Amino acid sequence: MAKSFEEAAETGAPNARVGRVRWVIVALLFAATAINYVDRQMIGLLKPTLQGEFGWTETTYADIVFYFQLAYAIGYIVFGNVVDRIGARLGYSVAFVVWTAAHMLHGAVSSVFGFALVRAMLGIGESGNFPAGLKAVTEWFPKKERAFATGLFNAGANVGAIITPLIVPALTLAYGWRGAFVITGAISLLWLVAWIAIYRRPRESKRLSAAELAYIESDPADPAHKVPWIRLIGRKETWAFAVGKFLTDPVWWMFLFWLPDFLVKRHGLDLKTFGPPLVVIYVVSDVGSIVGGWFSSRLIHRGWSINAARKTTMLICALCVTPIFFAQYVDNLWIAVAIISLATAAHQAWSANLYTLPSDMFPRKAVGSVIGIGGTAGAVGGMIFSLYIGQVLERVGSYQLIFIVAGVVYLLALGIIHLLSPRLDHADVADA
Repeated sequence: MAKSFEEAAETGAPNARVGRVRWVIVALLFAATAINYVDRQMIGLLKPTLQGEFGWTETTYADIVFYFQLAYAIGYIVFGNVVDRIGARLGYSVAFVVWTAAHMLHGAVSSVFGFALVRAMLGIGESGNFPAGLKAVTEWFPKKERAFATGLFNAGANVGAIITPLIVPALTLAYGWRGAFVITGAISLLWLVAWIAIYRRPRESKRLSAAELAYIESDPADPAHKVPWIRLIGRKETWAFAVGKFLTDPVWWMFLFWLPDFLVKRHGLDLKTFGPPLVVIYVVSDVGSIVGGWFSSRLIHRGWSINAARKTTMLICALCVTPIFFAQYVDNLWIAVAIISLATAAHQAWSANLYTLPSDMFPRKAVGSVIGIGGTAGAVGGMIFSLYIGQVLERVGSYQLIFIVAGVVYLLALGIIHLLSPRLDHADVADA
């Protein structure tokens, strides 16, 4: 006899009858994140071209990245709150329209000020991607599946990073870099149509079976009241997440915005030749994102506590980043690619679990706001690291000091997360 809805929810192992509509939602989030990262990464891929055309110095480029991250920091905390208030469907739509318009406007600017302005607008819009996406995961998945679902949609970041070196050089050579921005932005608008047509909250979805709805809602009910943003600021659990983002997000920014430059300067590649190494790096990163989310979810299914599963997975990830120390000294291109691939895959696996911590510790109504606070912290860390990178490359001309920082911050972040939240307990956000 088939399991009852309640039995399916209690076991946490839904059979085929439960349904798979929630995975369609993940597919939409995956696609949006891929588009987000194509738009975000293009300036890093075109850095040598733009430097050659406009005569940018290393610090000029770092300043342009800085303004993107400054706007991203402001937008992240704003969108976190907005998404909690207006929901993932409308919040995601607004963010997508803003960042796509900004992306296409890159094709119309020529000055440093113009690039800084459109990058800032891009940062505002793109900051809504993860608060809205993680809000959707929180609405559509029980806790035992959230890390895996997050890992899947976060893997879109790597697919975006894979697509970019495959299509952008060809578009740039055929239509110029301005045309590349306009064409990629226009095509991405198809996603917005699909999102508005498909996404609803689970109880509002006509596609969802009663069994799948029961499974999605199998966790204990959250408190009905909204959680004021100011109350979240005072919780150590909020800062456990925020510190993790502050220390480790900048490493991923560094890979996105400077990895093509590293391959050009250290291994003599160019717009026509650095595509294959970047594809390999981000394919491996994609595997890391999915495996990282799957691994902690698997440990939970096997009886591990959420605390032990998340932190064990994150410790393994932190250790896998440390070989990045040696990337500057490796002369063989593909050995360097292997070292960087391991580090980027470990970051994505780490990120899939770090992003899940707010939903482990906070009620659904507060998740978007907590993620917004953490995302802002990560962007501030990225701003600081970007200025550091610009100064190091201008003065030293080597990535070694940059890679040393990248190799140690994950272990430091995990230690602080454990000190602030030893058991990943539920945060007390009730009224005093």
